[in-house]
Amino acid sequence: MPPVTRLRSTIQAVTGAASDEIVPVAWSFFYFFCLLCGYYILRPVRDEMAIEGGVQHLPWMMTATFVTLLAVTPLFGYLSARVPRHRLLLSVYGFFGANLIGFFLLMMSHTAPAWVARMFFVWLSVFNLFVVSVFWSFMADLFTPAQGARLFAVIAAGGSTGAMCGPVLAATVTYLAPIPWLMLVSAGFLAACGFCIHRLHEWVSARPEIQGAQSGDPLGGGMWEGVRLAASSPYLLGICLYLFCLTTTATFLYLEQARLVSEQIPSPEGRTRLFATIDLAVNVITFLTQLFVTGQLIGRLGLAAALVALPLASAAGFALIGTAPFLVFYALFTVVRRVGEYAVSKPAREVLFTVVTREEKYKAKNFIDTAVSRGGDAATGWVVNGVKALGVSAAQISWMLVPIACCWAWLGWSLARQEERRRRAGAAAGEAIG
Repeated sequence: MPPVTRLRSTIQAVTGAASDEIVPVAWSFFYFFCLLCGYYILRPVRDEMAIEGGVQHLPWMMTATFVTLLAVTPLFGYLSARVPRHRLLLSVYGFFGANLIGFFLLMMSHTAPAWVARMFFVWLSVFNLFVVSVFWSFMADLFTPAQGARLFAVIAAGGSTGAMCGPVLAATVTYLAPIPWLMLVSAGFLAACGFCIHRLHEWVSARPEIQGAQSGDPLGGGMWEGVRLAASSPYLLGICLYLFCLTTTATFLYLEQARLVSEQIPSPEGRTRLFATIDLAVNVITFLTQLFVTGQLIGRLGLAAALVALPLASAAGFALIGTAPFLVFYALFTVVRRVGEYAVSKPAREVLFTVVTREEKYKAKNFIDTAVSRGGDAATGWVVNGVKALGVSAAQISWMLVPIACCWAWLGWSLARQEERRRRAGAAAGEAIG
């Protein structure tokens, strides 16, 4: 067997991709690798800035992130209505790449370092959600629901690989150059994302059988269309609520872990090492799970199992830290939560968007992934501060989140049933037309 044929056979065996799917899956894998590698180069800087800026100020920074996303979302809706898909995506990544060059110049010139640090925290929080949301919109546009169930976990593994490489590369660069140079390295990875978008666009253009939903034409409609679409669809509202539950529980965990770390680990270097260790553990386990478990889980047990797994694990985790609120248990719970989110819940949640219209995939999904998510962050930050001001302890809040996680699990099961009905209706309509 020739080496190329053997390689293709190996890739197909590991990924479950058909022969005509290898090219788009490979470029999508590399695209997500570059995207998350570029992000994880910068993430340790953001986490340390959050603590140095004062954990008590995190709700303000989260609120600023939410307000920024509210301003950006309609602009994205305006552009997506008028610009072809590949130009829209290239414009988004080009804009953020230019921002990174701007941060490099500001940091090197030492202009208002405190304000630049706060701006960077907010910017990176917006950047992460926005570019990842756009990526998955693109994937939901390129692949059918059946392909998504088989291949999204493999594509997500590309992101996990990049997330493992990013912190290592960041540590290496900081031995050779000052921290601001990380901005330029990350911008280089965004440029590589643009090249992947170009190659995927060429792949679609070379396939005349791909029309309509996958063709990449402008979407039309108004700039607030994403908000209207999300609010008018019970299915999308259910996804909003699922994500809000995820964000609320994750934000509480993040705030409490940050508080414990700031109290128990005095040095910035020690805190950075802890964050790096958690990131490494999460990304290694996530990669292995995405590659060997997630696809099998969704394929054999169904989408419902993947959507319910994280809420049930969260219910158990909050019961644990409610009983024993120690930093080691917070760290372990964080690892389990993030692995469950990135390896199982996230790919499964993206499958939900393969059965909606193109406008909903880009406009409504972008609003849900960004404004709804960061709105949950901001609301949770203020609620936790307010409840604690009334004398409620973190352990008591943890127990309150257990029944919320159970309701979240039921919502995941319900969304999976709705996705199945929509997929069957779409298949029946296709057969009727054929």
